[in-house]
Amino acid sequence: MRLRSALASALSVAAALALTGTAAAATPFSAPAGATSCLGTCQEKALDVRAAPGGQRNVARVSVTNHGDRACVVDRIPTVTFRGLDGSAEAVPPAGSGPYTLSAGERAYAAVRTADPAATEGHVVGSLSVAADPSHTGLTFRAAAVGMPEGVHVWEPVTTLWQETQAAADSALAGAPH
Repeated sequence: MRLRSALASALSVAAALALTGTAAAATPFSAPAGATSCLGTCQEKALDVRAAPGGQRNVARVSVTNHGDRACVVDRIPTVTFRGLDGSAEAVPPAGSGPYTLSAGERAYAAVRTADPAATEGHVVGSLSVAADPSHTGLTFRAAAVGMPEGVHVWEPVTTLWQETQAAADSALAGAPH
């Protein structure tokens, strides 16, 4: 869902710029203050994406480490999808796509919350997939590997933005509405 809207927005901007002849003067996403805009997207092979249990029956912790030799960027929202279902986890707090810089050797963290296993609404799937950037394929993790042995219960899943520490990711998720 989020990927489609971001692509549609980018294509709309590109079309408008082509018609006005101002493509060189604009970009579809503006970088936050202090961000380095000349960095390229991290190559997927230079990243190590991991997922683990998050301490609750419906929370997974994810991380990405840049094993490359230079800084690069990923999207500030991890792309978390669920086997056989359309769409991805929504960002909390609500946010649009934008760059997140990973220095060489740096790790970033996020937390993902799915439905409570006792919930009757939604779907149960056997895995979730995590990509550091929507342009990447990502890795798939079995439900049991992320602490959900009965399956991942999916109903309005959310993910935090990438954070500098796991504690910051946990805190961001704890402050998000259920």
